[in-house]
Amino acid sequence: MRRFILLLSPLLILLSLTVSAKEPIEIGNRRELFVDDFLIESLDGDAKQTVQQPTPHEVVLVTDKPWEGNTSAYYSIFQDGDLYRMYYRGSHWNTETKKATHPEVVCYAESTDGITWKKPELGLFEFDGSKANNIVWDGIGTHCFTPFLDANPNCPPSAKYKAISRGRPQGKKGLYVFQSADAIHWSLMHDEPVITQGAFDSQNLAFWDPELKKYRCYYRDFRKIRDIKWCVSDDFITWSAPAFLEYPQQKLEHLYTNAIRNDPRAPHILIGFPTRYLPDQGQRVEPTFMSSRDGHTFHRWLEPVVPESAPEDRTGNRSNYMTWGLLEIPDKPQEWSVYATEAYYTGPDSRVRRFTYRKDGYVAITGQQKGTLTTKSFTYDGSNLSLNANVAKGGRVVVEMLTKSGPVWVSDPVTGDSLDHRVTWPAISPIQKYAGKPVQLRFHLKDASLYSFQFQQDE
Repeated sequence: MRRFILLLSPLLILLSLTVSAKEPIEIGNRRELFVDDFLIESLDGDAKQTVQQPTPHEVVLVTDKPWEGNTSAYYSIFQDGDLYRMYYRGSHWNTETKKATHPEVVCYAESTDGITWKKPELGLFEFDGSKANNIVWDGIGTHCFTPFLDANPNCPPSAKYKAISRGRPQGKKGLYVFQSADAIHWSLMHDEPVITQGAFDSQNLAFWDPELKKYRCYYRDFRKIRDIKWCVSDDFITWSAPAFLEYPQQKLEHLYTNAIRNDPRAPHILIGFPTRYLPDQGQRVEPTFMSSRDGHTFHRWLEPVVPESAPEDRTGNRSNYMTWGLLEIPDKPQEWSVYATEAYYTGPDSRVRRFTYRKDGYVAITGQQKGTLTTKSFTYDGSNLSLNANVAKGGRVVVEMLTKSGPVWVSDPVTGDSLDHRVTWPAISPIQKYAGKPVQLRFHLKDASLYSFQFQQDE
């Protein structure tokens, strides 16, 4: 125990004797990620907060069918039981004539492992005289048809799957909504557009938010530059007045797609992978990362998460979009698979490549020698504390619990790599004793990366 106390400088021990006087944040037993500064009071020493880049893997889809092509785009990917479903626009652009070679259609693929995808012959719509294709929709909204599996517990079976897309029949421009009982056969839910204020020329999306208990919609509009609006609905038909997203203390940039969703492990946090559009740099695009606690105000990270150097063909016009999808695939419980596009416009087809994040691993707090993170004051509910951390050989994470009454509790060192390190203490654990009372945590990091923490109840 003594050697761990000696790790702390006299100044830090003095600072440990008081807890922030601000009103404590109630976190209960939520998993808290360090994707913003919501819980961070200070970073000291060599501690840094750094957005992470996912690791590239294999190409999982090539749009090489006659009804697909080099401008296939706007991929939506989700898990449905033991099956993974993918929807995307099939389209092709002749770079010599500067014209589309065929009308846009909505295509479908499916997979049992998130890596090998099949394009089933659905027999629904004719293309060049044959229905032997994977076209799942050919009507209003083929430009950016974006489906999802509805998590609303009151959703009727006939609308288990929903979609939203831009349409403009007879001049009635706006977002139209669709439904399906089986994810394959689709129909309009409403004859008129349900959202009409916007530009919509991108992947507009909607989903059920289990925390808010409403549908959210995020879609494209302009405020001098390309940007994102949002609105909410109880029934997917009637929507609130839309508003632009806000990014405090950050300059506006062209944002194309948004890929917003609830984080699966921390659903009170919304995450997104907006694609930044750079018109002055050859119209290239690059995915970035952002997060929000309320769905309106977002913290945007400016560094690209899938850079041009990721393999391959990402330097051209609109050749680097993140898809809307975050999957746990079989035998990979430690990571999320995400997907990004490449080779847009540049060849006879385009491609989708899989990337992986560590779970909770969008942003890391790192410390090499004497990195220290101190949280704001908060209250919690639980009898133990777990960390998602990767500690290099010879490194450690030591946790201090700072209490309002003065005692400082110092943990045993955490070592190794785990999504769920259970923090232990040299003597009696303080966790249960201070549940519901204002505390702070101070993390001392040596050769370590910290991604999240959570208070839990003993089973």
